[in-house]
Amino acid sequence: MDRAGSEINYYRLPWKEPDAPYLLQLLFEDDDLIALNKPSGLQVLPGGLFQQRTILTQLQWQASKYSSSSLARQDPHPVPVHRLGRGTSGILLCARTKVAKTCLSTYFADGTSVVRNNSAVISTKRKISKIYRALVSGILEEDEVVIKQPIGLVRYPGVANGLYVACPSGKPALSKVKVLERSVQRNCMLVEVEIQSGRPHQIRIHLSFIGHPLIGDPLYVSGGQPNWFDPEFGNESFAHDGLGLCSWFLSCISVRSPPDLQQFTRAAGSPVTL
Repeated sequence: MDRAGSEINYYRLPWKEPDAPYLLQLLFEDDDLIALNKPSGLQVLPGGLFQQRTILTQLQWQASKYSSSSLARQDPHPVPVHRLGRGTSGILLCARTKVAKTCLSTYFADGTSVVRNNSAVISTKRKISKIYRALVSGILEEDEVVIKQPIGLVRYPGVANGLYVACPSGKPALSKVKVLERSVQRNCMLVEVEIQSGRPHQIRIHLSFIGHPLIGDPLYVSGGQPNWFDPEFGNESFAHDGLGLCSWFLSCISVRSPPDLQQFTRAAGSPVTL
């Protein structure tokens, strides 16, 4: 029984984050944006178990190194304008200015609006094109397939805000899959995936929806549904893996107004292979 005036002291253990890679390769930069080659295992934004070992905190730290210099940029530090799953490697775009962030965000949103209008074709006039490479299980007979499966949120143990899955009542999503290599002996394929929209976990969900989930994906199984597990032994980071997936190619027109004729185009090194 507590006595009046008594004090209770609580000593919290020091916060320790799991190990994560930290080296970032710079692929491209100009006054408006930078393109980074993100390693697999590095989270883009703080969240869950990772609060410091993220790309955003690295960008903030790099900017602070030059904040006292007379040559320091007057603009805020670069910020990512789209996300890649922690397990996904490859190209990540970051805006250097508020104008560039607004412009690039609009470019990404334009692709999603085309899908919302029930287009079944990957547009060739988009201002940003994204192509991924992935290792998937099973053998697809067709050389190319277009997936138009909506993606929505469902409640899931251990994930506070819910989990994205293949869902008829979800938001429209469109992916074009092209088979690059088949290995019948290993029962797997190397595929190229071009996405028009950018729904969370879209590639993982769409590939698993057609029965060819990413190799090493602990979460999504055939049908684009989650692999249910005991929440006592899992945590929210379980939903953010994307092993065997690489943001391999990205093309983006200039964010200048009016845009010049030059186009930023880059392919990430060391894409996934069979």
